[in-house]
Amino acid sequence: MHIHILGICGTFMGGIALIARELGHQVTGSDARVYPPMSTQLEAAGIALMEGYEPSHLRPAPDAVVVGNAMSRGNPAVEYMLDQGLRYLSGPQWLAENVLHDRWVVAVAGTHGKTTTAGMVAWILEYAGLKPGFLIGGVPHNFGLSARSGDLPFFVVEADEYDTAFFDKRSKFVHYRPRTLVLNNLEFDHADIFDDLPQIQRQFHHLVRIVPGSGLIISPKRDQSLQAVLEQGCWTARTEFDADHSCDWGTDNKAADGSAFDVICEGVNQGRVSWGLTGEHNVNNALAALAAARHTGVPAATGIHALAGFEDVIRRMELVGTVGGVKVYDDFAHHPTAIQTTLAGLRRQVGEQRIIAVLEPRSNTMRLGIHAQTLPGSLQQADEVILYTADDLDWDADGVMAPLGGKCRVMKDTESIVSVLAAGARPGDSILVMSNGGFENIHQRILNALGGRL
Repeated sequence: MHIHILGICGTFMGGIALIARELGHQVTGSDARVYPPMSTQLEAAGIALMEGYEPSHLRPAPDAVVVGNAMSRGNPAVEYMLDQGLRYLSGPQWLAENVLHDRWVVAVAGTHGKTTTAGMVAWILEYAGLKPGFLIGGVPHNFGLSARSGDLPFFVVEADEYDTAFFDKRSKFVHYRPRTLVLNNLEFDHADIFDDLPQIQRQFHHLVRIVPGSGLIISPKRDQSLQAVLEQGCWTARTEFDADHSCDWGTDNKAADGSAFDVICEGVNQGRVSWGLTGEHNVNNALAALAAARHTGVPAATGIHALAGFEDVIRRMELVGTVGGVKVYDDFAHHPTAIQTTLAGLRRQVGEQRIIAVLEPRSNTMRLGIHAQTLPGSLQQADEVILYTADDLDWDADGVMAPLGGKCRVMKDTESIVSVLAAGARPGDSILVMSNGGFENIHQRILNALGGRL
């Protein structure tokens, strides 16, 4: 079967492409923006990528067009597809019909930490010899790819609350019908499709409604937004996690930076995690992943051993390079809570050494200014801040960032940012670049500029 994917270079749709190719389908795809790591994955898999959305990409007609949720009416390929009466469906629908219908689905949902936690669950199951399938919104270093079909019965999926397609406005995760569901946390996000937090909570309630009674819902002890969702109705067994408070899954003897901790499950010490990750958020991610894996039959002790070898997802506090004693990190953070958490974790690592935060407010919610008032506070732990402002920013960046005073610069082009960093960075500094896009390859350009001054 020939499948053509519109929006193929998105992390989710790229994963669909990899799985479809693995299952023996002919796969082609179109996208307007192509950049690693997804583009390199697809090319390595022998999938033909076409730039733009030309109707000619759909000639001869494929057997099915899989439509990404970035596509909208008015797109030339979408209009041609509709006019010609081509068969089309969404990515989540394709996944549900072709992969998930006979699988034990472990879904990881929430505002933050979905990718890392899903990567942990997949790795624990892999370590246990179960060879799970997975589709994750990033590339875990342990696997080197974002998706695969895997062996029966287990499939791990990052469960996103964003809408499914222009013709299906339900959240993507309602298609997955999980047996094991992790709910990491819940905050307001995606202001381009949700008006307020209650609208998102309603979608999470729809997800909770489809988890079978024999399944398991894993949630944090102290998240009031998720508690309100579960109070709307829950028909499934639950277990709770919290790194700092007594509950079903907790910790003891935790290192200040989260690099080591004892795992306590139902009052019993299961063993000690010593790993390469840091941060309170990752400790909680680990507890959720261990709980999910145990529900599939993997003992906690096996999961703890697996986590010792877990390597985080590409672009999650990833050290891109070090030049002249200056470290350059790449991180996907694009919400004030994630920004604050990422900076706090780095601060625990570097102590009093300088952190220079470089932020591109690229997500739809950020560009609309929904989180503008909380953004300065989330950056307080940085010694210097550079905020990149594109032309489509809907708020006064200088005014919003004023609380940071002289330690924040607002800059309108990446060339100037690279020049400022090359001139001002000194040995011992950490440059933390945060964006959920390609950011004009600024990470490598910074390293090149630092190297040029040696």
